[in-house]
Amino acid sequence: WVTLIGATTENPSFEVIPALLSRCQIYILNAFDKDDLVSLLHRAMKEDPYISKKSIDLIETEALLQLSGGDARKLLNIFELIVNSQPDDISVTNDLVLSKVQKNTVRYDKTGEQHYDIISAFIKSIRGSDPNAAVYWLARMIEGGEDVKFIARRLLILASEDIGNANPTALILANNTF
Repeated sequence: WVTLIGATTENPSFEVIPALLSRCQIYILNAFDKDDLVSLLHRAMKEDPYISKKSIDLIETEALLQLSGGDARKLLNIFELIVNSQPDDISVTNDLVLSKVQKNTVRYDKTGEQHYDIISAFIKSIRGSDPNAAVYWLARMIEGGEDVKFIARRLLILASEDIGNANPTALILANNTF
């Protein structure tokens, strides 16, 4: 008997070979909710050997929770950063958290499944005439470091295949923009 336990941030349907996948039970771990994360912070303040020695007052938690994105590891890393940056008496506020954390990284994987999921959502939002959604997906790709030439090529394809004769100048505009 072999018991294999693995974890991945990628979709196992695409990253695990089918022969192994057919013999596995897949469990999806969802993001923690607000109450779980707050209780984790309180637990860290009580039980962590380093953090429990400091006097910490959690005044506001919204920035911590938002920056963590439901990821407990990220939450604890940010919390530890805040605690290490202050003297022994710490009052955690949203302003303090935002001043210490440089940037909230966008979850985007340029080489994995999300790469194609997000470009697909971008194209579908244009096709569906939803400019707000299109700008959102475009901003998410750019913020995630996507190559702008890849985006421009996909817009050329969109103008040719999806818009086509409905607006013949769309292809010319996309080509000139490229």
